[in-house]
Amino acid sequence: MGHSFKPSAFVLFSLLFTTSLAQTFTSCNPMEKTDCPADTALGVANYTIDFTNNIMSDRVWNTTAGKVDFEDDGAAFTINQRGDSPTVQTNFYIFFGQVEVIMKAAKGQGIVSSIVLESDDLDEVDWEWIGGNNSYVQTNYFGKGNTTSYDRAVWHPVNNPQDEWHNYTVDWTHEQLEWFVDGQSIRVLKFEDANGGQNFPQTPCHIMLGIWAGGDPTKNAEGTVEWAGGDTNYDDGPFSMTVKSVRVTDAGRGTQYVYGDKTGSWQSIKSLNDTSPIKLDGENSGSTTQSMKQKWNGLSSTTKNIIIGVVCGVALLCVAIFAFCCIRQRRAGKHEKLVEDAKYEQNAAEVLAYRANMTRLRGEKMTTAQVRVSPVMGNAGAMYQNHGQTQPMMGAASPNPGAGYANSNYAQSVSTFGSGRGYQKY
Repeated sequence: MGHSFKPSAFVLFSLLFTTSLAQTFTSCNPMEKTDCPADTALGVANYTIDFTNNIMSDRVWNTTAGKVDFEDDGAAFTINQRGDSPTVQTNFYIFFGQVEVIMKAAKGQGIVSSIVLESDDLDEVDWEWIGGNNSYVQTNYFGKGNTTSYDRAVWHPVNNPQDEWHNYTVDWTHEQLEWFVDGQSIRVLKFEDANGGQNFPQTPCHIMLGIWAGGDPTKNAEGTVEWAGGDTNYDDGPFSMTVKSVRVTDAGRGTQYVYGDKTGSWQSIKSLNDTSPIKLDGENSGSTTQSMKQKWNGLSSTTKNIIIGVVCGVALLCVAIFAFCCIRQRRAGKHEKLVEDAKYEQNAAEVLAYRANMTRLRGEKMTTAQVRVSPVMGNAGAMYQNHGQTQPMMGAASPNPGAGYANSNYAQSVSTFGSGRGYQKY
């Protein structure tokens, strides 16, 4: 399918492929069971939340898939990759009333943006935008999950719904459903015109906001993919639907809604006041839930300037303290270094003194040993000295060969063979 749709093409798609779009899940269907829990009612006439100033409270909203990001423009429902389908639903129900949503639909072939009112017995009211088309929005409804006919969906022209904010409102009574775009009525469904009332949504509904890839052939039937405008190329993403604000009114005034029987008719619904009302967020809460960015954006210029001045002053003080600590630490480190250097020099001097002392002691010891023992003749020289005799010089002739020897023969041999040499022959 191309991106430029014609009304006739819309009718054809509605007739062929609407079956796959109906919401067909409920945790407990009161038309099949009698022990389903009561539905928590909104409890007030009007509930408003602006997502440019507030974020969703989990008391009021239940994120059933993915996550929602809160940006300057509001709540962003974004598909970044295959499998993403961020969706939220209210924890409260309304029993007739109005639902108003200001939003921009998502771009992208096969991407579907949606607003859905859904009940426990599968009554349903829809808004749906196809990402490959920037000129139309589809309205639809279902009663008790009945998809036996395909004449419910209608496509309506809208100017640039992907890039411009538009107000999409449903006014719901037990007599009729009416859809509005920017305050202009675009469709009216009478009770009797919905199969004699059998397919008219008429039981308490919660509100769902979400985005999904109808053009994903791995998750959807061929008819759904074609209705969604063709295969989704995730490389073209991310794809975002942005909701600026939501306003809900509840025609009922109870805190709970209970099904009185299995007929699924609006007359069977009982409104109770046995519980406390739900604690709301947004403009209905004294303690509004906001992101830090939203809180900042909500401040006046004067307050912002004061805060900026205080923060800058604190930052400068922190920098000054840090610099002081660094300088002080550096000085302390320098002092410690000087002390350590002095200790090192003292230790080095002590080692040098010790070595010098040891060298001196060794020298003195060696000198003493030399005095006691002559280094020329050893013990023999000592013997000559002890007898008062002069030690003969080796290598020179004795002036009196043989003198002092008792053995004259021995003296003669010395005289004969040792003259002029100092050698002795044995």
